[in-house]
Amino acid sequence: MSHLREGRELDVTVEPVTLALDAVDVPAVHARPDGMPRAGVVLHPDIGGLRPLFEDMARRLATHGLSVCAVEPFAGVPVEERATMEQRFARVGDLDDQQQLEMLSSAADLLVVEDGVLRVCVLGFCMGGLYTFKAAASERFDAAVSFYGMLRTPPDWKQAGHTIEPLDVAAQMCPTLAIFGSADPYTPAADIDALRAAWNHRPDCEIVVIDGAEHGFVHDPDRPAHRAADAAACWDRAISWMLG
Repeated sequence: MSHLREGRELDVTVEPVTLALDAVDVPAVHARPDGMPRAGVVLHPDIGGLRPLFEDMARRLATHGLSVCAVEPFAGVPVEERATMEQRFARVGDLDDQQQLEMLSSAADLLVVEDGVLRVCVLGFCMGGLYTFKAAASERFDAAVSFYGMLRTPPDWKQAGHTIEPLDVAAQMCPTLAIFGSADPYTPAADIDALRAAWNHRPDCEIVVIDGAEHGFVHDPDRPAHRAADAAACWDRAISWMLG
């Protein structure tokens, strides 16, 4: 199994939408199953942003009875300056924590208003996992799942707009599932231990470490780091967490 498996609710509507913030219009994708969704999920992609991989992921999540809104995190950067991965890495330091949280909150509002969900979760991968940790402490979400999100902002990303450190707000996070690989240099064991200590009295939060897994081992089956069996097991765990 290389992709997130599809659920039983295969009749899904997927459409592009625009989230209108005060400072920027955010391209997004809205996916929802026919009937009443069981919960909502705001999806924050990796540094590569909103693309067919995440559009398909939103659709697949919707087949599990989840209403999904996936956002473009670099919406505040001109399109011609975020067309390549090299450009995105060059501009990631310009991203603003408050604007990212506003994007995620606006996506949550869409799911509540358009789909009538009562429970809204936030899900992210890599850089999106970093922002998932930050959003989990914003009091906007009922649950969170972070796949290999950094627990400390990388030094070369630390510019004026990066004001929230996940480990500093760990105690304020909503019930959060954090999934890491033991061979991921972006989330060293010391950082994971620090999160574990911060959650010592939080039975509603959970850490999963997959032995030998590298960064990005779940969400993109085309990556050399992908581990199909571990990815399938982690996806099942994540979906159960978000459904509550």
